[in-house]
Amino acid sequence: MQERVLWCFSSCTIKSRLFLAMTLQLRVYVPPHPLIKHWLAVARDAGTPSVLFRSAMTELGRWLTYEAARDWLPTQETAVQTPLDTCPATVIDPQIPVAVVPILRAGLGLLEGAQTLLPLASVYHLGLARDEETLQPHCYLNKLPEKFDPQTRVLITDPMLATGGSIMATMAELTQRGADPSLTRIVCVVAAPPALQKLSEAYPGLIVYTATIDEKLNSKGFIVPGLGDAGDRTFGT
Repeated sequence: MQERVLWCFSSCTIKSRLFLAMTLQLRVYVPPHPLIKHWLAVARDAGTPSVLFRSAMTELGRWLTYEAARDWLPTQETAVQTPLDTCPATVIDPQIPVAVVPILRAGLGLLEGAQTLLPLASVYHLGLARDEETLQPHCYLNKLPEKFDPQTRVLITDPMLATGGSIMATMAELTQRGADPSLTRIVCVVAAPPALQKLSEAYPGLIVYTATIDEKLNSKGFIVPGLGDAGDRTFGT
């Protein structure tokens, strides 16, 4: 299996290492896939027009979801009849529910790519807007179910994990409805240490898949170098 970069976040330190032993702390995978690197470069470029930026988001959603699904989707063993004989086979277990939760607006940019790989997943929209003065999120739309089946695999799509406000609010909503953090995956494009540190402290065992990790935020809470406002760039606003 191809090696993937693993960042482990503990409550007091940030450690970079290769894919090693599982520990009860946040794990952040940065897959070294050339297509992920290519579309990240397209998305970062300030000269990329909105229509191409949307394509980049779709492709990043597709390939990051592919990586996230690798050891996450439930399977079951069965047998199939080939034209010549019967043989053992592994299929996705249809009895285990899968849900995708895009954080609006920007999470919709990654949703299309994710759905190409998870076509039968339920989609629950969660709308969060950040107050630019306080940097705190407020919810304007919540289509989450009252209760998740405890076995549900939940995939969250949100291009930017910056201050951590929106993703922490999302995790709080999900867990109070029965979602298991250990069965939850977050797909984002750019992550920053403040958000990852908060997730690590609150939800050890959670796993994040991101195209890159940037080192800092500016005074307005935007990731630097980042890729700007992913929602505005996706929808041309």
